[in-house]
Amino acid sequence: MQCNQDMDYYMSLCLAIISILFLIRQFTYPAAYGKHVVTGKKQTYFMVPAKYGWFIQELPSFLVPVVVILYRQQCSSLGCKMLSFMFCGHYFHRTFIYSAFTRGRPSPIRIVLMAVVFCTYNGFLQGHCMIYVATYPKDWCMDLRFLSGVLIFCLGMGINIHSDHILRKLRKPSEVAYKIPQGGMFNYVSGANYLGEIVEWFGYAVATWSLPGFAFAFFTLCCIGPRACHHHKFYLQSFKDYPPERKALIPFIF
Repeated sequence: MQCNQDMDYYMSLCLAIISILFLIRQFTYPAAYGKHVVTGKKQTYFMVPAKYGWFIQELPSFLVPVVVILYRQQCSSLGCKMLSFMFCGHYFHRTFIYSAFTRGRPSPIRIVLMAVVFCTYNGFLQGHCMIYVATYPKDWCMDLRFLSGVLIFCLGMGINIHSDHILRKLRKPSEVAYKIPQGGMFNYVSGANYLGEIVEWFGYAVATWSLPGFAFAFFTLCCIGPRACHHHKFYLQSFKDYPPERKALIPFIF
């Protein structure tokens, strides 16, 4: 595999363009999975159980960078270590832990397949950049961008995992009705789990200071930011006692 910085640039540019298209699409119609699956109509597409769906669609984001690392046959650079502990660490949790405990609803097969394509694309982009292109000075670990980025990443990951835990505990395994989430960042925003993931990937982008990292953070914002707004609207329409002070995504603001 050849080191090709231009390839990373154009792949990142493509990801940014896709992000804008997703933003426009998501503000109009939320992706049809979870609470936004259309009910009351005869389903003509195959539905994948949540546990299998999340495992299948998240696996490429973990597996592809690992394959890139194994192909290089060494992981001594700082870029490789950041990729391993931050990017692969997140997706190890999403693939093997989150998917095993999720109590979400089944997802349409097309949503799962689209996610597989994206996670393969992004996993290769992040892996190739951090292994073959990114270079850092010896004192990068003491740089304010690295230190603040790692701190923001850990904060976001903590919010994301804690919020997912709160959502899982809302319903017993046999229950399907939605309830108002309480506790943690859900006291301030309806999309606390989405807020955590957005913060997490902007932290990763700052720590790596890479174009693919910022392109992925921008995609995350454009993809799940509007979904948090749709969730907020769903809660307001479904529950008359929904806390009026709670915002959609950004505490006290929006």
